[in-house]
Amino acid sequence: MTGNFTFESHREFKQASTSVLEHPGLNEIELDFAAVDYMDSAALGMLLLLNERASGRKVTLIHCKGTVKSVLDIANFGKIFEIR
Repeated sequence: MTGNFTFESHREFKQASTSVLEHPGLNEIELDFAAVDYMDSAALGMLLLLNERASGRKVTLIHCKGTVKSVLDIANFGKIFEIR
């Protein structure tokens, strides 16, 4: 993911995540936020939906920094996802 992770990204995010979730034997999903500068509440909702659709598979958010890390911390997403 790159740039802003907002509501405008929802269609692309859903297509990409659906494709990934279809892989048999998938145990963990890593989302790389290294190139993401901003995220909004819609992005938080998309992450929650992904976690639900992952059906118990581990979802890890990596390379979170700056504003993105702050938003995730304020929303207490560290209780739901592993954040590295």
